[in-house]
Amino acid sequence: MSDRRGPDHRAGKIMTPDEIVGRLESGMTLGIGGWGSRRKPMALVRALLRSGVTDLTVVSYGGPDVGLLAAAGRIRKLVTAFTTLDSIPLEPHFRAARERGAFELVELDEAMFMQGLTAAAQRLPFLPIRAGLGSDVLRVNPLLRTVTSPYDDREELVAVPALRMDAALVHLNRADRFGNARYLGPDPYFDDLFCEASDTAYVSCEQVVDAGRLAEHAAPQTLLISRHTVTGVAETPKGAHFTSCVPDYGRDEPFQRAYADAAADPESWAAFRARFLAGGERDYHLAVQAWHKEQR
Repeated sequence: MSDRRGPDHRAGKIMTPDEIVGRLESGMTLGIGGWGSRRKPMALVRALLRSGVTDLTVVSYGGPDVGLLAAAGRIRKLVTAFTTLDSIPLEPHFRAARERGAFELVELDEAMFMQGLTAAAQRLPFLPIRAGLGSDVLRVNPLLRTVTSPYDDREELVAVPALRMDAALVHLNRADRFGNARYLGPDPYFDDLFCEASDTAYVSCEQVVDAGRLAEHAAPQTLLISRHTVTGVAETPKGAHFTSCVPDYGRDEPFQRAYADAAADPESWAAFRARFLAGGERDYHLAVQAWHKEQR
């Protein structure tokens, strides 16, 4: 059967979410792109939940990716600047896991986190930054060090260690078969740094397009991800749900609220997990559609 999208679509680095997760191993340091409850690679996270991969060090501007992995007991250590659902300030599964001491937490200022990604992308052991000086981040993270400028100013700066990762998962609006990818919304969310700072990187996207079409009607800066950093590409329509992937779709606020409410007690969460997370990706979206019809 011919593919109407052309032969360009099927070759290259195209993989399924399960094939991507099949390359991950327990004990890895895993970066997850996006920001809070915005453009998270949720289809890949759900595939990860269906696998046996565990004991992860997760590096993320955290959202429901962290929450789902925490609820499943897959995190050994979390490196983050925050873990939020945006319209719901604190991710409920993250909060519950921290309250019971389920994993080690490394807290960084948002700018420090970005500097750690940049250091790793540039293959440096650390980068200096002023952020964090005079704040409690140095108190709650005693492993952080300061350095003195070697120049005449002799300024004291925070030395942010490189956030080097074994693998990264990111979600973009469009990608080609080679691994080049672009975002169409208002913010890159540092997904390029996640890919550059990782030994392997996997891109899920709303649509795989022919390479020649990727730059159509795009501002140059939206061509965010370069193929040399990418190991695999998966086409996952609505693959960021229930987080936003603007302009393709916004955050599913009613469903996010249902997710957060279900986290309140074990029985409710077991029912949510059985309905929405027990099957594959198609099962998930069909269950979400049925749930929305019930709310009318």
